Amino acid sequence: MRKSILAGIVGLSSVCMMAQQKTPAATESPVAAGKRIYEQQCLTCHQVDGSGVPHLNPPLIKTSFVLGPKEKLVSILLNGLSGVEVDGDYYANPMPSFEFLTDQEIADVLTYIRSDFTNNADAVPAALVKSQRAAKK
Repeated sequence: MRKSILAGIVGLSSVCMMAQQKTPAATESPVAAGKRIYEQQCLTCHQVDGSGVPHLNPPLIKTSFVLGPKEKLVSILLNGLSGVEVDGDYYANPMPSFEFLTDQEIADVLTYIRSDFTNNADAVPAALVKSQRAAKK
């Protein structure tokens, strides 16, 4: 009986210690977190390599949307977008709003997009997302 109580206490303390440990998402770099979010939310339409789908979903490779003002990208994720011309090509698929993502998640995925797919642009801060979300209300 004493051994089973002791085993229960040890097991419970292990569970408590695991709950206190940070999740992988909390310790990831913004780019790694952004890649994970991209793979979950964006990859289907914009493809593994960011090439998009001609006339449906725009590419994320060196476009004026990706490399341009961060505010525009944040707005697209918060509000969605329908029927858009990107660098002379028209894309018809509507992009839904991703406002269900947290400010940090939006910042991370945009930071990933702006730094991958042969892009070389600076990070998107979560504070920018937060301010644009607040202004939207």
